[in-house]
Amino acid sequence: MTETALPLVGPLVTLRAPRAEDQAPLVAILSEPEVSVWWVGYTPERVQAEFIEDSANVRIIEVAGECAGAMYVLRGADAEYPTTVMHLFIGTRFRGRRVGEEALALAIRAEFADGISRITLDPNVNNGGAIRAYERMGFQRIGVLRDYQVRPGGHLEDALFLDLTRSDFPDGPPLPERA
Repeated sequence: MTETALPLVGPLVTLRAPRAEDQAPLVAILSEPEVSVWWVGYTPERVQAEFIEDSANVRIIEVAGECAGAMYVLRGADAEYPTTVMHLFIGTRFRGRRVGEEALALAIRAEFADGISRITLDPNVNNGGAIRAYERMGFQRIGVLRDYQVRPGGHLEDALFLDLTRSDFPDGPPLPERA
């Protein structure tokens, strides 16, 4: 398997490698209440460390030259189990335009082209908007990961385990249609 070359370009979204100037917009997005409820505890220092400095698995989601969010693309190391796990967040002002779906479709197509056969996601069970978007793309519910995520205050919440395989979409999911 090969590593995906960036950028990946769609009709609306570009997935590209992080740059130093992405830190401030990522901090701002991760501070939005509708994002920070799921992506907890991101300080400027943590964003710098996890998204800018340790960026091998990070894709910046760019719309019209502007940082709209980010995605982790975590490919498993075992060739016998060709699976990639993805996590993403989108700024609230970019929602409702299927930006996240296009970003995921671009990343999934690249992973399938590189020999990966399965993509998994694990959103919090209470994140209904994300779950609806993922299912609209063709992701299937596999099961619930109990006591999966430590939340503010220390309590645990479940996640929904979803997957999409190359047998579902040999070339990857279609890019979302625009109105």
